[in-house]
Amino acid sequence: MEGGSSHNFVPPSAGFDKSRVLDVKPLRSLMPVFPAASQASPFPCMPPFGQTPNGYSPFYPFQPQGSQTSPNLNSPSPMRTPTGPMPAPIRSYRAPAPSGALPHDFPEESNGERGSSMGGAEDDDGYFDAHLGSSSSRKKTAKASSSRKKKKKSGDGDSLTNSGSGVNFVPVMSPFQVEDGNRELVNYVLVNFDALRRRICQIEDAKESKNGIIKRADLKAGNILMTKKVRTNMRRRIGVVPGVEIGDVFYFRMEMCAVGLHAPSMAGIDYMTGKGDAEKDPVALSIVSSGGYDDDTEDSDVLIYSGQGGNNNNKDKQVADQKLERGNLALERSLNHGNEVRVIRGVRDEVSSTTKVYVYDGLYKVHESWTERGKSGCNIFKYKLVRVPGQPGAFAVWQTIRKWKDGFSSRAGLVLQDLTSGTEPIPVSLVNEVDNEKTLASFTYFPKLKYSKSFTLMPPSFGCNCHNACLPGDMNCSCIQKNGGSFPYTGNGILVSRKQLLHECGPTCPCSPNCKNRVSQTGVKLRLEVFKTKDRGWGLRSWDSIRAGSFICEYAGEVIDEVKLKQKGNAGEDDEYIFDTGRNYDSFKWNYEPGLLEEETSNDINEDYNIPYRLIISAKNVGNVSRFINHSCSPNVFWQPVLYEHNNQSSLHIAFFAIRHIPPMTELTYDYGNSSSSEADNDNGPHRKNKCLCGSSKCRGYFG
Repeated sequence: MEGGSSHNFVPPSAGFDKSRVLDVKPLRSLMPVFPAASQASPFPCMPPFGQTPNGYSPFYPFQPQGSQTSPNLNSPSPMRTPTGPMPAPIRSYRAPAPSGALPHDFPEESNGERGSSMGGAEDDDGYFDAHLGSSSSRKKTAKASSSRKKKKKSGDGDSLTNSGSGVNFVPVMSPFQVEDGNRELVNYVLVNFDALRRRICQIEDAKESKNGIIKRADLKAGNILMTKKVRTNMRRRIGVVPGVEIGDVFYFRMEMCAVGLHAPSMAGIDYMTGKGDAEKDPVALSIVSSGGYDDDTEDSDVLIYSGQGGNNNNKDKQVADQKLERGNLALERSLNHGNEVRVIRGVRDEVSSTTKVYVYDGLYKVHESWTERGKSGCNIFKYKLVRVPGQPGAFAVWQTIRKWKDGFSSRAGLVLQDLTSGTEPIPVSLVNEVDNEKTLASFTYFPKLKYSKSFTLMPPSFGCNCHNACLPGDMNCSCIQKNGGSFPYTGNGILVSRKQLLHECGPTCPCSPNCKNRVSQTGVKLRLEVFKTKDRGWGLRSWDSIRAGSFICEYAGEVIDEVKLKQKGNAGEDDEYIFDTGRNYDSFKWNYEPGLLEEETSNDINEDYNIPYRLIISAKNVGNVSRFINHSCSPNVFWQPVLYEHNNQSSLHIAFFAIRHIPPMTELTYDYGNSSSSEADNDNGPHRKNKCLCGSSKCRGYFG
């Protein structure tokens, strides 16, 4: 049969006895089996719906529900291996899918930049719809897909890879790590996903498409990583997912898929079926509540969740009664079994109103189910899920912060409403819930870097000739040329890659003040809070969720030279607020892998800083919020050298960006580095070694 795998094909022969009676069972009695990677041809994970669209290799979780194993609810490892004879793969009997049904055709809202999406659709009923869309969505996107094909034929190009020979990507994850993860693996996968997605956004932004088609960089990045096996927790499971912590935030559904938290890229209910009949005994694994249906989400411990289906991809109106099948049936069975269900809640991002954030809220159990008539008169399934006690707060933290911002409740332990006295565009509060200390060591709040007149800077460089704003892909822009020919930020100000030296537009550039190449000069955009820690003095955290690559703040203070630094050391002056680019810093990988896009390796991905001169900053007497960021050997923030013109001289600045997505109320930390052996000999100066209290599993024991 066409489309079948090679091991089921029997070539005809002249000696074949056509009169032979075959023992054939009806198709409905056959259990669907999906071939392993080694059995499928020519694609390793060929989905059961025929030919895969060009440019997209099929990958898990876009596999039919029947291919999943049955859970053992009494076992800590809920997996069973089906036994019995090996029936023919069901894809042998399926017609090819209609052309033009590409994953990035789905009309989802943008997450603030081209090539991005919320991924918040919950209308689809299973894995088939998650990959190809329902029949109605396929009709809606046929025109877009057709125009995309025409674009490729015209030579305009939609490919993300170079035409030349690229660098091959060598997977570093073992099969065991792909099946079962841990915290380090989860972070590795998420960092690689977002790095690749940002690079795809950068490429698409440079093309500046005028046809209005949303470029789904998240799906493209996810497709590449799945195909290259850069993923973890592929083994299906009930309950806790290794390495995923309660309170973790995700900006794309594909991120949850890549780490095994929630498999479908669109469907709101993830479930696992038993062997045999695919509808016989499904159980729910996880659900996403993000506004696609009329859910009651106000209670932080109870969720009234609406079933799926009946709206024909129309989020605003039910057009038919929901059916007790697939995800709805799985939730009903989970009510009977009493198994735990992972709950992810979608919330509005306070930083960007067009962005949705997905918060992992922990484990729930289904306590009740019923049907009720909706506003449109159609029957809707309702499920009451109650949070398992004893788990740390997640969604409850978001609710508390929202009440603080709306003024419905006061912040406990509030000492000062705004320690910047209006210097920053957004207030920075001072909070102490640990002891009775109410004051900070005296300093002058100043949001910028202060160079003394005696400090010799670099001569000014010529600014760009852009009259409105610097645009990605404009190779006539000198600022883009200085950055290696690529715009350093995505459309919503997210840093694409760490650079040896990042060049931003300065005052001599004629481009507008809101040019997107001035990100680090716009001041604090997050609702930050200086708070008292239990054992490390004052620290800094954010009320807002921080997206990977987001600018946080600049390290402000007074620039001093090496002579002044040595004088501090010789005098035994205790200056804990020294930032020094001359220290030794542990290297780490944050940029995308060129081999994933078959790109040639270039200097643009080099993450070793190339700084024109040593920069030493003291924030003891003059500084901003950055002086409160504590050290960690496993930080969530990194520093990036930025160069731009100021007062007819090119000055170097230090900007802080998020390494990964940071949940609200999480302390912000960066690696202070270690001084050279000669400077560290003085135990009383600013370069003395300090005992590290970060508590990380990778703690070096000291810093400074």
